[in-house]
Amino acid sequence: MKSLRLTRPTWRVLAHGGAGPRRSTAAQRTCLTEVLILGSNILQVGQSALDAVEAMIRHLEDSGLFNAGSGSRRQLDGVQRMDASIMEGKELRAGGVATLELVRNPIMAARLVMEETDHVLVVGQQATRLARHFGLPRIHSVKKAARQSSGKHRPLPNEKTLTLYKKMAQYGTVGAVALDQHGHLAAGASTGGVPVMLPGRVGDSPLIGSGVYADNRAGAISMTGLGEGIIRLALAKQIASAMENGRSPVQAARQSLNKLVNRIQGQAGCLVMAPDGRFAIRHVTPFMSAGHWNGKGNPIVNDKF
Repeated sequence: MKSLRLTRPTWRVLAHGGAGPRRSTAAQRTCLTEVLILGSNILQVGQSALDAVEAMIRHLEDSGLFNAGSGSRRQLDGVQRMDASIMEGKELRAGGVATLELVRNPIMAARLVMEETDHVLVVGQQATRLARHFGLPRIHSVKKAARQSSGKHRPLPNEKTLTLYKKMAQYGTVGAVALDQHGHLAAGASTGGVPVMLPGRVGDSPLIGSGVYADNRAGAISMTGLGEGIIRLALAKQIASAMENGRSPVQAARQSLNKLVNRIQGQAGCLVMAPDGRFAIRHVTPFMSAGHWNGKGNPIVNDKF
């Protein structure tokens, strides 16, 4: 009787540059293609899914083309505050940072929280201090006077302008998911937040189980969209649980996103990867800038899935 040889699933990478009412630009699509190639090159030489996810998101942060890292939006007081998280599926290790300032790569800070501390989430000035302690690259600061100006000296847009700006804006979280040659999963996300948000607002991206989740026994997920709705349904964990209970990535994503729309009129998109390499890119927004690749043919990058 012939013995059966077990084979590991094919490695694969997924990445996104946000979801919302606008199509991505040519430059953004080129950047996403570069990111998929970068992640694939990392996995091809046997490195981990965690390394691939961090590198892909770091590239998106560095580009300045998305609402993350150096491209992050400013809040109503004129300050960039950023959130990020990362998680690996073998041991369920995770790390996140929220309201981080002047750090070029929040995803690196999130991984530091995971690997260099006993914590999962570090926020505010202490998150920035931790990043500085480890010498992470910084964003060039705006002038001190501009940073310190108070709300009473900063004119606020009127209601009509705010409404128009929100309708035009992209929900610019960036994220990535990877499955490596060893069968391990990882996921991450990074963001500068939503348009005209209050200082101190935290969305889903740094919250494990909301914006990001990874479990080798269930799947890996990176969310994008309006964070408040994603948080209220803990969508990343909900999708993972559905897959653990036998749903395919497409079924799990569709079921959870439909619930988001039907229960609370939310808006979101997601990258979903199963332990066997099956995947889904789904969204209930008009567009979602995203792509996938497993090293065969050319990377696939589109605005609709």
